[in-house]
Amino acid sequence: MLRRRAEMTTKIISLAIAIGLAPFPILRGQQPDTPAASPSATPSRSVRLSFVPPPMEGTISLGIYDEDDQLVRVLHQEAEFDQFSIGADALTTKWDGKDDYGYDVPPGKYSGRGFLIGAVKAEDVGSVATAAGENSNSVGVKLVPNPLENNERPIVELGVGFDDENAFLKAADGLPLVTIAPAGDTKRAWLTQRNDKSLDAFLDNGTSVRQFHLSGVSKMMAFDCGEFELK
Repeated sequence: MLRRRAEMTTKIISLAIAIGLAPFPILRGQQPDTPAASPSATPSRSVRLSFVPPPMEGTISLGIYDEDDQLVRVLHQEAEFDQFSIGADALTTKWDGKDDYGYDVPPGKYSGRGFLIGAVKAEDVGSVATAAGENSNSVGVKLVPNPLENNERPIVELGVGFDDENAFLKAADGLPLVTIAPAGDTKRAWLTQRNDKSLDAFLDNGTSVRQFHLSGVSKMMAFDCGEFELK
């Protein structure tokens, strides 16, 4: 597995070098000419997305956004490279035209963007009696610049969220990036910033607060896949 991952990573990084670090994005939204299974079947709205990831080791979280820049689908969350198809010039994946609840989204313009997340670690500090920053919704963190976009070191707003299973570091728009810990009976969660490279996450279940130290949070690269049309 490690050898396969290394081979895929080498191929992708070599690809990025081969294209001369051309400006991102190179996403293509394609409607496949797949016939309906039967006259009564709904035609496929599947869109194939192709993109060159930033040249760095890590996992990929990728979201689909509508014209109002609202997150409508978490397409990939902490995905390994081998969860994508490797094409001749990029990684590829598919979106079925549905939102996170399984409903078809309306036709229109959509876009894809995400993050390649490096070695972010969550250390369980334990229960704390008091915690600062309970009213903070997000903190700004400077990320590693993406050489494919030829831009300066970007600043991204990060927060902490949770669902029925896990608490996670997320982008301010809601895209999950890094799992912190099992959510348990968490009722509130928030972040505080130690410095440019580390954060503290707090999970409150109503009777106690657990603290987690997050290190390496700046080891991420953002990428923008551009717009495409969904019919």
